[in-house]
Amino acid sequence: MNECCNRDISYENPLQLAEELGALDLLADQRIAIGISRGSPETALRGYEAFGYTGSKDPRGADIAREKFATFLRAIDGEGMVEADPARAPRGTLLPITPQSNGLRDRIWWGSATRETAEWVGEMGLNLMSSTLLTEEAGMPFHELQREQIDRYREAYAAAGHTRPPRVSVSRSIFPLVSDADRAYFGGRPDSDQVGIIDGYVSTFGKTYAAEPDELIEQLRADSAVMAADTVMLTVPNQLGVDYNAHVLEAFATHVAPALGWKPNTDGPVRGDRIELSTTS
Repeated sequence: MNECCNRDISYENPLQLAEELGALDLLADQRIAIGISRGSPETALRGYEAFGYTGSKDPRGADIAREKFATFLRAIDGEGMVEADPARAPRGTLLPITPQSNGLRDRIWWGSATRETAEWVGEMGLNLMSSTLLTEEAGMPFHELQREQIDRYREAYAAAGHTRPPRVSVSRSIFPLVSDADRAYFGGRPDSDQVGIIDGYVSTFGKTYAAEPDELIEQLRADSAVMAADTVMLTVPNQLGVDYNAHVLEAFATHVAPALGWKPNTDGPVRGDRIELSTTS
């Protein structure tokens, strides 16, 4: 089973993060899957500056996030990051961060919210992580816009000459209605994509899927992005508690996943390639 975590790179020291993840990956038998991004909209104004990271010309910190991410990638690739003390090593020696975990780069996912950044991720040869929000709008259903994002990513990945199979994850809120509690929480509330302003951008928000299992299966089959992805991240409402969320996951694994070709796997959660869990408050 892979160990997953997500980090907002604008708040991170990239060399410290590289060291921490290198150590954690080795301790976890090289099973870490790390999602990194500029970060989601937050209540703090330029909150990263409170951590000492100044100089951004973008109020969202996107410029320093890209710069830090480039440094992080160089560090986990084993490049020398600082000149050694000449009293301890030949002059000009560059020291890498330690420990190093071979193959960690192959399990790095960048959280992309646009088609353009998805192409950038493909060019770098990383994995693509896309959620239920895209900070753009193109007059089409959310899943079609996200499917175009995935296609552009894979095209850019191939054009850049990367040979490792690319990985794509998408997030969805999915609730099979199999109990009275499910119907009380999520039943009878038709949902649809929404368009609104977030972070100053016209953005597209994906809908919540909540239906009886048979209907839910057909809805997901019609979701072109879900069908194109390797991994589906299930977002669950953590405010409803562990027991209820365990029930949601079990209901999905039992009543929905097998019909979509996802089967239980001893190496992890349910998989198609793979279904994973994320949470939302």
